[in-house]
Amino acid sequence: MRLLFPPFQLRNPVSAQPELGQLVEIVTTAARTAGLANTRLHATDTKADGSIVTALDHEMQSLISTALKASWPEYSFMGEEMEHDEQASIVDGKSRGFWALDPLDGTTNFAMGFPFYGVSLALVVDGEARLGVVLDPVRDECFSAIDGGGAFLNGEPMTTLGQEFALRECVANVDYKRLVSRLADRLVRYPPYRSQRNLGACVLEWCWLAAGRLQLYLHGGQRMWDYAAGSLILKEAGGVFTTIPGNPLDCRKFTKRSVAAAVNTDLHAKWLGWIRENDEHWGK
Repeated sequence: MRLLFPPFQLRNPVSAQPELGQLVEIVTTAARTAGLANTRLHATDTKADGSIVTALDHEMQSLISTALKASWPEYSFMGEEMEHDEQASIVDGKSRGFWALDPLDGTTNFAMGFPFYGVSLALVVDGEARLGVVLDPVRDECFSAIDGGGAFLNGEPMTTLGQEFALRECVANVDYKRLVSRLADRLVRYPPYRSQRNLGACVLEWCWLAAGRLQLYLHGGQRMWDYAAGSLILKEAGGVFTTIPGNPLDCRKFTKRSVAAAVNTDLHAKWLGWIRENDEHWGK
């Protein structure tokens, strides 16, 4: 069944404009072809930065990049499994529009058969994510968004608007390993929320926040491909996000960025205020 989405209007389009439904089809077809929903142990290799990679990371990147280049050759392509210098040249270069792909986020989960990992694809134009797709192949859930056109879960509109929570009532997704010691210690000793999770796949964590399954999010360092699609989906659903110092989280930066996010503006202000009070480095 073909999912219907509102049309995407690119400002000063280069040529034929991608449709969100087309991107959903490309990502889901690649995942089916690669057998990404198969939750079992997978062999891994170690990359230069110490992180692990599987054969399916490379296969997914190849399948999706081939399909994108065939349909929209005018856009550059940037994937997580490319060489660092090539990635940086695309993000920091003169390309007006490019695809940002994380072919398999949560590779450790995937390799160990833990069923929480996903695929993230965004179209970035003039430094902003304009289209975003995040696929959870295990649950057959596809999250997507159009800049200014809303967020969707399997084609149905998705919103966090109307959700009201006190900070102490919230469930937070917190990645401790990338946080400074004092802030991590305070979060463990004096948590301001009801409960905490760390699920291990950034691209899905953004979307679970957008779906209202979590209310707070904190991460010490994400690459642009980790947040490009997910942040657009959260924004279009009604959520709010910044870096810990309170700066905008955009796609003009290739370096890692911290993330503090919530399902609405009021909750984000309370969450960010608590973080700043307990992180001696936030203003640096």
